[in-house]
Amino acid sequence: MTDHIARLHSRALIRVEGPDARPFLHNLLTQDVETLNPGQVRFGALLSPPGRLLFDVFLWGEDNAVVLDVAAASRDALMARLSMYRLRAQVHITADQRPVFASWPGVAEGFVADPRLAALGGRALAEHAPTADEEAWDAHRLAIGVPDPTRDGGHDARYPIEANFDLLNGIDFRKGCFVGQETTSRMKRRGEIKKRMLPLTFDGPPPPEGTEVLNGELRAGEVLTGRDGGAIALMRLDRLEGTLTVEGRGVVVRIPGWMSNQ
Repeated sequence: MTDHIARLHSRALIRVEGPDARPFLHNLLTQDVETLNPGQVRFGALLSPPGRLLFDVFLWGEDNAVVLDVAAASRDALMARLSMYRLRAQVHITADQRPVFASWPGVAEGFVADPRLAALGGRALAEHAPTADEEAWDAHRLAIGVPDPTRDGGHDARYPIEANFDLLNGIDFRKGCFVGQETTSRMKRRGEIKKRMLPLTFDGPPPPEGTEVLNGELRAGEVLTGRDGGAIALMRLDRLEGTLTVEGRGVVVRIPGWMSNQ
């Protein structure tokens, strides 16, 4: 099967370079940056001190820098947040104008495997000839059941584990301190995970963002974003069993294979 290739216009890049670039980011982000080699890519996040998700990032290792692949709408805000943390660190933070591309279902030539899940395909930071658009890529992601915290309802009041970062290689629990580490580690260690982003299936168009998912008369979750036949929803894990409805329509929570195998 020929791989599809699409430019992800919703993503943008930040370049962090200088002698302190890796330790600076390592102490902030949920992912191990110290061991990130040139040519490698990892997935992670910058959290608030209480442990809530602020920015999801892909980290690209280069010889003298780390490049952050972030939501385009959030690039300026993330650059400002990094500058706030910089203090005396010898780092230079600039916008990188290269494009972001995705390939699927496989890793096309010139691409690197998506660090979250092999089924997602690959990513690249160079020009390629597109054969599809970003909507097609998003449909592929939704079919696999992987949430995109930025597209699927934003980051408001989300913990990274609710967006499945712990199941998608987005948190290195062995690396030591990072911003928000205490809350994140406690949730994982004690099993205090009450909600997760999960795919829903249904007939017809997606309900509006924020629509309640009901289990009988009890609130079981809320719809985030989707398309005809499916959506991502933030669901209470203790209310998945039973008859689920959205605006009177029957819906089904689909537990993806990659999640059930964890």
